[in-house]
Amino acid sequence: MAVGLILLSVVTALVLFGAAQRVLDRMQLSDRAALVIAALIFIGGFIPDIRVGQVAVNIGGAVVPLGVCVWLLAKTDTRKEVARALFGSVLTAVAVYALGRFLPEEPENMVLDPNYTYGIAGGIIAYVLGRSRRAAFICGVLGVVLADIAVAVVNWQNGISSTLRLGSAGMMDTVVISGLLAVLLAELMGELVERMSRPADRRDRETVRMPVRRGGRN
Repeated sequence: MAVGLILLSVVTALVLFGAAQRVLDRMQLSDRAALVIAALIFIGGFIPDIRVGQVAVNIGGAVVPLGVCVWLLAKTDTRKEVARALFGSVLTAVAVYALGRFLPEEPENMVLDPNYTYGIAGGIIAYVLGRSRRAAFICGVLGVVLADIAVAVVNWQNGISSTLRLGSAGMMDTVVISGLLAVLLAELMGELVERMSRPADRRDRETVRMPVRRGGRN
């Protein structure tokens, strides 16, 4: 089973057991919506690609994740976060595209499968640029897709006849890894920051509850 499908299975289990409730709440997703999305990606991955000329689009690996990105953008509270998510997606795409230029051309010469490498790199970069859970997911998914499009466009301009495969041929793993890793990092770092700030908050509350007495005893 592909890594992307394994990760979807793990996410489904976490949702069913309520372990992902906090993350889903901050992304404004219900348990039912998360399960439906995971099921659509899982099932859509086995549906034959939709081909239009030199472009092949996979429903589970591209259509559904991009649809989630559009929905998250529509639910975003401020224009600033929307701009950060879109700008971060472009920067993530540039970084992933540049990474592909430095990696060995032959996958056999790489320690890790290139699709996994792009996914991990995209997830880390997307977290740094997106910061929030929603923006990080958008950067992770949209950034990887934009990088694929950029590679295909450059190949076409250089006279190389190739098919742009969005979400298929291993790229589904890249999209899923990048999006989920970006959200995971945002959640872990957010929890770490909250835990580090709790002692100071607790001391402030104690100071308010037990003010320093002034003057001596009567």
